Amino acid sequence: MKLNLPDKLYYSIGEVARAFDVNTSLIRYWEQEFPIIRPKKNKKGNRYFTPEDISNLKIIYHLVKEKGYTLDGARIALTTNSKISETITIIDRLEFIKAELVKLKNSLND
Repeated sequence: MKLNLPDKLYYSIGEVARAFDVNTSLIRYWEQEFPIIRPKKNKKGNRYFTPEDISNLKIIYHLVKEKGYTLDGARIALTTNSKISETITIIDRLEFIKAELVKLKNSLND
């Protein structure tokens, strides 16, 4: 999954929700359900997510939305499978390569 986020130290919940194409309420819900997501909060209570939080959200999104895990199943997978982040990284690389090959194929057909 390719996210359209600039390189920053902190991201607002709106930016994160737009990048994942979900509601902000879902991000807040996942924050409650998964202890690995711990955004910083300012005095007003606004959440600011770090790049580490984004990578953890990416893993959760992959498990829940793409693989169809339940929240309990995703929580168990996160605790038992230590190589899940490596798997997500490999999937991202393969999707990028596939997109480049499709572009190349289309340019050859023209």
